[in-house]
Amino acid sequence: MWKKVIISALVALSTALIALGVYLIILLIGDYSIDEKKLVMDSTTTLVDLQGKKVTDLYLQNREPVTIKEIPVHVRNAFIAVEDQRYYEHNGIDMKSISRAIYKDLLAGEKVEGGSTITQQLAKNTFLSNEKSFFRKMKEAAIAMSLENKYSKNKLLELYLNQVYFGHGAYGIQSAALYYFNKDVSDLTVEEGAMLAGIPKAPSNYSPLLHPERSKERRDTILSLMGDQNYLTSEEVVRAQGRTLGLNISEESETPWLTTYIDMVMDEAKERYALSNEELMRGGYTVTVPLNMEMQEKAYELFKKEEYFPGTDKNSEGAFVLLDNKSGGVLAAIGGRNYAQKGNNRVNTKRQPGSTFKPLAVYAPAMEEDEFGPYSLLEDKPVSYAGYQPKNNDQQYDEEVTMYDAIAVSKNAPAVWALNEIGISKSKQYLEKAGLQIEDNGLAIALGGLKEGVSPLQLANAYRSFADHGTYSEPFVIRKIEDRDSNLIGEMKQEKERIFSAQTAWNMTRMLQEVVEDGTGKTGAFEGDLAGKTGTTSYPEKKGAVKDAWFVGYTPEVSGALWMGYDITNKKQHLVSGSSYPTKLFKDILSDSSLDQNVAFNLPKGIEDLEEPIRLKNLEDVDAKFSFKPLGLFTVTLNWEAQKDERVIYRIYETSGGKEKLVGYVKGKNSYEIPYSNLFSEASYKVVPYNEQTDQEGEGSKPVKPKLFTSAP
Repeated sequence: MWKKVIISALVALSTALIALGVYLIILLIGDYSIDEKKLVMDSTTTLVDLQGKKVTDLYLQNREPVTIKEIPVHVRNAFIAVEDQRYYEHNGIDMKSISRAIYKDLLAGEKVEGGSTITQQLAKNTFLSNEKSFFRKMKEAAIAMSLENKYSKNKLLELYLNQVYFGHGAYGIQSAALYYFNKDVSDLTVEEGAMLAGIPKAPSNYSPLLHPERSKERRDTILSLMGDQNYLTSEEVVRAQGRTLGLNISEESETPWLTTYIDMVMDEAKERYALSNEELMRGGYTVTVPLNMEMQEKAYELFKKEEYFPGTDKNSEGAFVLLDNKSGGVLAAIGGRNYAQKGNNRVNTKRQPGSTFKPLAVYAPAMEEDEFGPYSLLEDKPVSYAGYQPKNNDQQYDEEVTMYDAIAVSKNAPAVWALNEIGISKSKQYLEKAGLQIEDNGLAIALGGLKEGVSPLQLANAYRSFADHGTYSEPFVIRKIEDRDSNLIGEMKQEKERIFSAQTAWNMTRMLQEVVEDGTGKTGAFEGDLAGKTGTTSYPEKKGAVKDAWFVGYTPEVSGALWMGYDITNKKQHLVSGSSYPTKLFKDILSDSSLDQNVAFNLPKGIEDLEEPIRLKNLEDVDAKFSFKPLGLFTVTLNWEAQKDERVIYRIYETSGGKEKLVGYVKGKNSYEIPYSNLFSEASYKVVPYNEQTDQEGEGSKPVKPKLFTSAP
């Protein structure tokens, strides 16, 4: 008998040891199969503006993980009631549930009930494929048991609720709450939590959008289960079942106007912060951007209108970018009229800048080097420079012209002449400081004739140096990036470098204002202060065909560039008009937004304002008379009609004996007296207007002899 007892004991011990061994093997298999990196689920990255307002989401899966503390107890109970009512009792495998499921399946003759626990579902969805095999099921059980050993029940439930799919692109309980009810998970009611708990079993079948009646029936079933399992009282169940689904769908509308901007954010995250596109969309980051949503959407809408684009067909393209003057942040960007994600972003595509290059390559460097000033006279002649002979667009030449006027009407000959005077190497030094690296070494630089060209973003930011008192800093679309725990990943810290003096920048602003007010950039309307420059490049293979049309400009608050043209220009595909079209569109984008048009350019401290140009008018008749004055004896008095501009100087010339000499001058007056004059002299007099800004004389009056005789009053 003792022998039987010993044998039985040995058998029991062996069985226990075998069971323990099997259990340990299962745990080892489970531990080996768990890659904890997979438990770090994809999270939605959110773009917010500088005020913290949400702009849009970036994601591979629309998921916003939350902690178990943020999920109300009644919401957790709804999932436990329907998915795994013995959740807090088993160790990952619920043998009672499995037995019950097998029994019901046998009675029905088909599979009608699942026996998987919440932990098993987490294991399957996170670590395993969808193949149906005995080995996969065993592996699922092993992983579930291993997870139960590693994590608490609350942590596993948190992982499950953040991982499960709720249909319509919503992953995790928080995204589902936001999508179906437009509220955080922490604010879900009992019936709302029960409805969400009914979806994961079959998201398409139990979708409250697609099948509201079916969804409500399942919700009410789950509420009954919660009552049966003592999570709710009978009264609470009845009241909750009596309520409607109460949906408040928060599906994000399509925002095609953001596509260019989002691509620029993704590119900058990769280049500046070493975050791949995939990591950015799955990492749950918060990205602060300087976007002006209103300006972005308005630009997108206007770019769709054909009347702004003068092409030979409807395939003409364009690009627009707008920057904040102080920070360099990109406020708006349009990469094309039909821009597609990860497509040809024309904001960064290099083009021939045409005359928009003159201020950057010639005039600002010339002023900074003290070679010329705004009212210096530049040579305006059809000169040949070793075979290169620039021509004015209108074929008209004035011999000499001020820098002020050369910019306003966009003359070519003076720009090339001035560049030749200051030197190409000196010009390129300033261009490089403004972020414009070019290979070219010819005088065609003055007119934007470049081998490779520059991009709209480069041009806009270079012009921003004029608006920012002569300083340069890099443009950006990401102000800062924070991870899902609000830790700072990266931040844009601007380092400004001086390119031009504040005086040079101010003089350029005043001259570019004249371009807009009364020069080549006067097309269209904008009520506020605006400075800018137009640019047009021709397509040489066809007369009158335009390849690139530009307007680049800035207000006291923003700087931008707008380009029009074709990706490939040929005889059949080209613009039929020039810079007036981008000029008008640029102004319309600014005018149609809430941009303050009452802000004026402010003169920086210690800087002299640039005077308006003195415009000399021809002087016609001069009245000359003798008069007698006691102290001046016989006096010649000259009178003429003076200009309204009191800065005009009038020079008085006397001609006698065939010789002419300057006898005096007055400023802003209409008369001059010559005392002690010889009554019998044959001398004649003329008055000539003089411009002290340019050191030029205008056309004077005809010589006139004084008349006899008028007594002094």
